[in-house]
Amino acid sequence: MNKTIMITGATSGFGRATAIKFAKNGYNIMITGRRTDRLNKLKNELIAFGKIKVLSLTFDVRNRDEVASVIMNLPEEWKTIDILVNNAGLAVGLEHIDNGFIDDWERMIDTNVKGLLYVTRAVAPLMVTRGQGHIINIGSIAGKDVYENGNVYCATKSAVDSLSKSMRIDLLKNNIKVTQIAPGMAETEFSLVRFKGDEEKAKTVYKGIEALKEEDIAEAIYYCATLPTHVCINDLVITPTAQAGVNHNYRKV
Repeated sequence: MNKTIMITGATSGFGRATAIKFAKNGYNIMITGRRTDRLNKLKNELIAFGKIKVLSLTFDVRNRDEVASVIMNLPEEWKTIDILVNNAGLAVGLEHIDNGFIDDWERMIDTNVKGLLYVTRAVAPLMVTRGQGHIINIGSIAGKDVYENGNVYCATKSAVDSLSKSMRIDLLKNNIKVTQIAPGMAETEFSLVRFKGDEEKAKTVYKGIEALKEEDIAEAIYYCATLPTHVCINDLVITPTAQAGVNHNYRKV
């Protein structure tokens, strides 16, 4: 029987690449996101790999009631979730704290922290009942250190770091693995979202650096998820070779 993986924020970036990686390896895939058109397109792409099932769910992780309702009303065959990837997240804005936009702050807190909590609260009991499962939280090196203008984004990813450690302890007796994967600079839609669609600004972020690719993180997620049952990667920090930390990059310009 195929194992089942649920991926939040699957419409782009790490989430989309992860769905493709696991589909190629025979997993049933549950993809979630806010953009139905992208989910449908990805669903068709995944089904083409054959011999797997794909369930597409449109909802916003920021909506507590919506998350709880969707998970509670899953078809029985989809309630056996072996792996949950809490991938939905974003950075918005890049201002000093005194000039920050509160709407941006709330969007990041609601998605990166509260959204992760809402989904985990809905899915974790299903894993506890079965006495097995694996929760993989996508954090960031920004949760390990801070940088100028990163303030609230760094704070939200620091929360993911702490929550991952706490979840590991809380779920230890239930035989549930918890892994945090903390990527460094990765060339996805991340910077385009941060700069609110400004493509020119987004391009400057990666200038002179061969950044991580979506597939690099998908490979890491797959590695962590397919280790023997007695092995758990608790925390994995991944950066491009040209990046040693949030404030240490080497650019070939």
